[in-house]
Formats: sequence, C-alpha cells, structure tokens
Amino acid sequence: MSCNSSDAQLNALRLDMANRKAAAETAASQPRMESVRMMSRKRRLIGYFCLSACAVASGVFIWLATEGAISTPSLAASVIDGQTGPVPHRFEVSQSQIAASANASSLPGGASSLSETYKDWRVACTHEGTAKRCVLSQAQAQQNGQRVLAIELSAPSGNAVSGMLVLPFGLALDSGVSYQIDEKPVIPPMRFRTCLPIGCLVPVSFDASTLAALRTGTALKLKATADSGAAAPFSISLQGFATTLDRVGTLSR
Repeated sequence: MSCNSSDAQLNALRLDMANRKAAAETAASQPRMESVRMMSRKRRLIGYFCLSACAVASGVFIWLATEGAISTPSLAASVIDGQTGPVPHRFEVSQSQIAASANASSLPGGASSLSETYKDWRVACTHEGTAKRCVLSQAQAQQNGQRVLAIELSAPSGNAVSGMLVLPFGLALDSGVSYQIDEKPVIPPMRFRTCLPIGCLVPVSFDASTLAALRTGTALKLKATADSGAAAPFSISLQGFATTLDRVGTLSR
C-alpha cells in the first residue's frame, strides 16, 4: 500500500509538472503567434500601399502623356527624345541664312506686323513666310458701315506701282472705269476683272509720270457707269499719298 501510494503521488506530481510545462509553453507561444499575426497584417498593409502607389504613379504618367505632353511643348519634346524609334531628320540653317532671313523680314522694333495711318492713307506690313509684304491702301464706307470703295497698292517696283481697286455692285462692267487726277486729262478706261462677294475688282497700274501727278494731286476721280446708264462718279483722296508711298518703299527694303 505504501509503495502504491508513493507511485500514485509521484505520477500525480509528474502530471502536474507536465500540465504546468504545457501551460507555460502555451503562454510563451501566444506572444509569438500575436507577433506573427501582426507581421502578417503589416505585410498585407505594405502590399496594399505599394499597389495603391503604383496605381497613382501610373495615373500620373498617363496624365502627363495625354495632357501635359500635349499642352507643354518642352515636355512633348522630352517625350519624343526618349522614344526608341527612328529620330526625325533635323535640318540645320547657317547663321548667315538666319541673319539674311531676319534682315529680309525685319520690321521696326522687331514687330511681326505693322499698321500706320497718314491722313487718308494707311500702311500695312505683314510677314509672309520669310519675307514681308507692305501695301498702302484707302477704304471708304457709308455711315452704316457699308463699304463704298477700296484701293490697295503694292510697294513701288522700279518707277511703277500696281494694285487693285474694289468698287460696289450695280455698275456696267463693260464700260470699265476711267480716272482723272484733279483737272488733268482723263485716262482711258480700265476694265473690270471680275466680281466677288467683296465687290467688283479693277486692276490698276500707275507709271512714273502718273505717280508724280498723284504725289502732288488732291483727288483721284473715278468715272464709272451704272447699269441704268447713269454716271457713277467716285473720288479717292490723295491726302497723305506721297508720305505713305515713301513709307511703304522704305519698309519693303
């Protein structure tokens, strides 16, 4: 009985120690499990963050490619330079060519266009490619804004000037248009070329002697004929003509 009792007590003690050891191991493993769970959660959060960051970065890149590159020339150039495809041909222009082009198309103050008024005449210069074109003109209109006539002349070429006269509709085209400077002799009629929505066009050309008379004259009188057969006179003021003609010649050099 004594031996059996001792064995029973020893077994009970061993069982109790085993339970305590298991409890201790369980208690010790719980922090590790919690740490593993936390690490797993952190990894998932980091993964989600990376995915979000990649998505945002992709969206920004797409915006730059579709919006920024189109609206910003420098950015567009950098995108083109970064492509791996064939590089477009680049043409080089010598400094002498650039200087010649600049001199040929330069206007006062480096302007791209110019408009000046001298009494009843107007000077206008614009760039056309690498060259410039300067003209002198006069336009007349009624009080309601409807145009009566207009004349535009190119820069002098040698001792002559040519251009276009625009007259209203309702004229006898076959009769043409004659003109007279003040009370000087009437010059033979000039024929109409055609009629457009802006009016009927008459090509004009003035030689050296006519230009001299225009410079000192006061009015260029035009004589046309209406469809009804009645006379249809017009008058173009020559106030400021000489100054405007000289100005156009200077700007066209």
